Amino acid sequence: MAQVSVRINGRSYDVACDDGQEERLMNLAQYVDERVREIAGAVGQIGEQRLLVMTSLLIADELGDMHEKLRSRQTMAGPEPGSVSAAEGDAIAENMESMAVRIEAIAQKLSQD
Repeated sequence: MAQVSVRINGRSYDVACDDGQEERLMNLAQYVDERVREIAGAVGQIGEQRLLVMTSLLIADELGDMHEKLRSRQTMAGPEPGSVSAAEGDAIAENMESMAVRIEAIAQKLSQD
């Protein structure tokens, strides 16, 4: 298992990940850091744990919106050129759900430190 050091809200965290997933984890951490900074800019530094919870909820909301968009695209009559098939939509939704679970696990590990 690989170990990656990520920086979120000015703090470094060592996080384990599957071999070969280091770059993906760093990209996810960068996205989370951007969202944390966005929320901190809006509400101020309200404590690390609350800030990470708010960020997790925001990202979960974004994920929910994406699920709804995928569902509505799948229920449209007839496939359009360039549109995703139902199987592709399901695969995208599964991937997004997996990312959400990973983000939540990272946020939980971060809040334990």
